[in-house]
Amino acid sequence: MPAPHRPQRNRVLGQRQVAVFEAELELPSGIGPMENDECQISPDTFETFVDALLVKHRRTSHAIWLALSEGFTATVLVLAERAAIKVDWARHGAAPEAPLEDVQVSTVTGMSAPAEGAAWAAGLREKARELGRGMPR
Repeated sequence: MPAPHRPQRNRVLGQRQVAVFEAELELPSGIGPMENDECQISPDTFETFVDALLVKHRRTSHAIWLALSEGFTATVLVLAERAAIKVDWARHGAAPEAPLEDVQVSTVTGMSAPAEGAAWAAGLREKARELGRGMPR
């Protein structure tokens, strides 16, 4: 069986990423199936998913989790903006209220801490802006 052409592979990869993060957050994303490089989004469900993803992203300092999730998180932020979902950056950028999760501890440097709030938010927003320029509308 021949390999699927690129748009189909990208769609499948995107759907698999959504499924991974739905399982990680134990929440539905509100992102419907992809057809012709488009999908329907349930705004209320997606807003809850975006919020939970940002909370998880902010509360971890584990370098591997952050590396694996950063591109997906930026993609979700582009979709949220296009769906007119407002992100409360002030709330998400504040120091995490709950204990940190998935903390990476180095035997050399000790426990790493999440990035300072403004730097964390600015980094994600910049990555989303860069990504958004290349994503079809």
